[in-house]
Amino acid sequence: MENSLFENSLTTSAKTPLGVSNPCDNKKLDIGFRVLKCDTSNMEDVYYTPDHIDTNDLFKNNIKSDRTAEDLLFQVMLDLGIMLSSKIQTKHIDGKTVYCVEGNYLMACFDDTVDEATITEIAKEKPYYFVMRDPANSKDGDSLITNFEQIFTTYSPETVRKIL
Repeated sequence: MENSLFENSLTTSAKTPLGVSNPCDNKKLDIGFRVLKCDTSNMEDVYYTPDHIDTNDLFKNNIKSDRTAEDLLFQVMLDLGIMLSSKIQTKHIDGKTVYCVEGNYLMACFDDTVDEATITEIAKEKPYYFVMRDPANSKDGDSLITNFEQIFTTYSPETVRKIL
């Protein structure tokens, strides 16, 4: 199985590039790096004229099927002007993978089925930015979007929210 760009791009080693042991290896010094390459957009190419639009087209998934959550995360980081060298951690909240960039500066969840409990826990952490995948295709998509706004208004009104 082929690894994603994100998995291939991270390298951690306790040795220097010359293979010499690092005197600070007890601190788990990370001298790894990320290698990123330009690719096409993560979003589907959608071009409609008014006479060819179908109302069902409005609710289709707009993210290309071969894109990983990490691909979406790096796109969001670029869109928001966040350095690609920023520290990225993952945590699991209610069984969903949540990416935390530079602490809680950006929190993002790209799972297909995010629920209110997950959104509430994220909102309680008061991130500056929060980004999630459009839940329109999930069974409670419409109500989840409405509740998503209300949850953040209650717990973290300053958070800038975005749905892909």
